[in-house]
Amino acid sequence: MHQYDCACGCHDLLTLEQALELDQRQVKDLHSQYLNKSLVTLLSLINFDTQFVSARGVSVYDAQGNEYLDFLGAYGALNLGHNHPEVLAVIQKVNSLPNLLQASINGLAGALAHNLAHLTPGNLQRSFFCNSGAEAVEGALKLAKIATGRQKFIYCHNSFHGKTFGALSVTGREKYQQPFKPLMANCVGVPYGDLDALKHELMTKEAAAFIVEPLQGEGGIIEPPPGYLAQAKRLCAQYGTLFIADEVQTGLGRTGTFFACDAEDIVPDILCMAKSLGGGIMPIGAYITSDEIWRKAYGSMEKALLHTSTFGGNTMACAAALKTIDVIIRDNLCQQAKEKGDYFIAELKKLKEKYPLLREVRGRGLIIGLEFQQPVSSKKYSFKFTMNLVNKVLQDYVGSLVAGELFNKHRIITAYTLNNPNVIRLEPPLIVTKEQLDRALVAIEDILSTHTGLLSMVGSGAKTVIQKIKA
Repeated sequence: MHQYDCACGCHDLLTLEQALELDQRQVKDLHSQYLNKSLVTLLSLINFDTQFVSARGVSVYDAQGNEYLDFLGAYGALNLGHNHPEVLAVIQKVNSLPNLLQASINGLAGALAHNLAHLTPGNLQRSFFCNSGAEAVEGALKLAKIATGRQKFIYCHNSFHGKTFGALSVTGREKYQQPFKPLMANCVGVPYGDLDALKHELMTKEAAAFIVEPLQGEGGIIEPPPGYLAQAKRLCAQYGTLFIADEVQTGLGRTGTFFACDAEDIVPDILCMAKSLGGGIMPIGAYITSDEIWRKAYGSMEKALLHTSTFGGNTMACAAALKTIDVIIRDNLCQQAKEKGDYFIAELKKLKEKYPLLREVRGRGLIIGLEFQQPVSSKKYSFKFTMNLVNKVLQDYVGSLVAGELFNKHRIITAYTLNNPNVIRLEPPLIVTKEQLDRALVAIEDILSTHTGLLSMVGSGAKTVIQKIKA
């Protein structure tokens, strides 16, 4: 601990150097005392509390030097992998420039906006920069409201758009909404892929926007019916409602095209992006819209400051984004994602045919979901002191049991999707090699062949959970 002598009474503060030397037990103690203790407990139950000390590309390494393959990819934020050297280099290149200076306009932000206007579909032209996907969604909702003068928003059941107040109001899972109600008023959910339900809500001409993911990520990697997005866009235009495409997770090559909307030639009115825009190094999000919509919303000096972000469009974040886009295009990562994804999905579907525990394989490019059979009640393991917790983990998080085995036995990092915990997501960096994909396939098959039935997986998971609770 470093001793500070100051009037405010600060003492025993940790320095950066000391923080870098913390061992696994000390890190867990700090998180348990000063951050989210319940999350520490949950992660500890399935041994997701390993301390990693270095990372590069698809690989991360623990303190003992063991290599793990990251097939979670920070929920799609690591399209270029960990610590891409070229992204790190450009941050160093601009480190003498002002990073935050509101008394000026940032040249790198202008260049990034120019590039996004040329890469996004159709007439999308004007960008707003922020720090995260949720902030991009918040900005898009406000833009739609002020541009249309309407109050209502339509979203899809099972969707995920973020956990800030507005984004949560249009997120389609009751678990995350209920504790914070009342949320933003006039937000209505419709089934994903149901054009009749969407039309019913649009016909009142009260909706400012319909917000939709081209592929539902946290919903369990769900693709809509063919043609749904294009027809939804036409319906929105017919009734004067703006179409917001949330590409926070699907953008920048993840699905095999630069944006998922490109696959169906859809031009949204507003497109949100974030996650990999900063190359896995810098936090940056954005939305982009047409000049016409922008002018309706903020097209005067008196409206120019109605929606701003202190850190949005800062020099280092924009430098990282410019280099990220350059690498994606130069290395043809969109095509790589498509080809590698086609191979990976085809091989996973072969496993589905062999092993009944694997219920479904779905996805596009390198955003893939594996859904497992729903477990039955695990009364066999319901000891009095563990009954509620064990059953909750096993009934609601069977995907975490598979992810736990992949992690602990095979050193492959995955996680379940938030809205469907029976689905684990596979989102490796787009730079993943065929050999690394094959290593994951061998690991998944080992788990499926070991646990030939559902009871085997549930039983093994229950024993692990109980042992951790007792410890």
